[in-house]
Amino acid sequence: MSTINDVSRLAGVSKATVSRVLSGSRGVKEASRLAVLKAAEELSYRPNVIAQSLLSQSTGCIGVICAQENINQTTGYLYALEKQLSQHQKHLLLRFASSRAGVINALDELSCGLCDDVLIIGARFPLNIADDNVILIDCVDADTPNSIQFDHAFAAETACNYLISQGRRQIALLHPESSGYADQVLLGYKLALENNFLPFNRNLVFMDSTTSSVAVQVLLNNATTVNFNALLVADEQEAQRVITQLQAFNKAVPGDIMIFSLAGSLDLPGIPSIPSIEYSMDAMAARIVSWLTEKTQDMLGACVLRGDLIIPDGRKR
Repeated sequence: MSTINDVSRLAGVSKATVSRVLSGSRGVKEASRLAVLKAAEELSYRPNVIAQSLLSQSTGCIGVICAQENINQTTGYLYALEKQLSQHQKHLLLRFASSRAGVINALDELSCGLCDDVLIIGARFPLNIADDNVILIDCVDADTPNSIQFDHAFAAETACNYLISQGRRQIALLHPESSGYADQVLLGYKLALENNFLPFNRNLVFMDSTTSSVAVQVLLNNATTVNFNALLVADEQEAQRVITQLQAFNKAVPGDIMIFSLAGSLDLPGIPSIPSIEYSMDAMAARIVSWLTEKTQDMLGACVLRGDLIIPDGRKR
């Protein structure tokens, strides 16, 4: 098994330089850094993580608490974070939680020497956490020193503007409060209608505890009095359920009714492609990793991330 001495000799640098390169420290010449990385790869050298932690007083681990049920979005977050963190010799320690108590318990566990910092993703309940080493990502509770929020009002407004541009002027909104950010979504929805000189019809809006299946059934039952030709839903999971239900009632998508997802698109056999809003997980992860490695408070702060409009052929607008 190769040692740090072997890497030092092959790279032609000191052991201290090897340690700085492998720990991601700054102040190392680029030529030396490349020589160390090449030597480590040739020797298949893997640093002793425990020894590194004792010397640097750092675990090299970032805790991630996933507090959302959308497995597709969770996978996107984790893939992007792991890709970015691995470039800085940092690792993920993952926990799942579905309630405030579960998040707090996971945070207490991860903060007791297991991780240097903790990310909490997708909580749809208030957390009231004010800790410089905790970052909230797309969580309802944004009153913290460090958070990345998605601009849900802008997403809803963008979605409605696109649907209207496609001749869909009777837009139903299905966004239960449990999905989070109901007020922001409704604000963007109303703003788009107002800017396009369209009336607001409360009978087209479902934002209480009503499930998407019940909401669609109500819309279909009242089709003679409440006309609609587009549906705006919270995410791709809701879109899939809604499309399947509409098809069961012989409603063509997007021919009769166009579906728009406010978070993530569909790519499933038998399910038509739909327009959607997508957020750049890579951009989000890069911003987080920059803050974690540099720890400059004002680099992150309270950041708002806007999504991209993705139309069915995969193009961004």
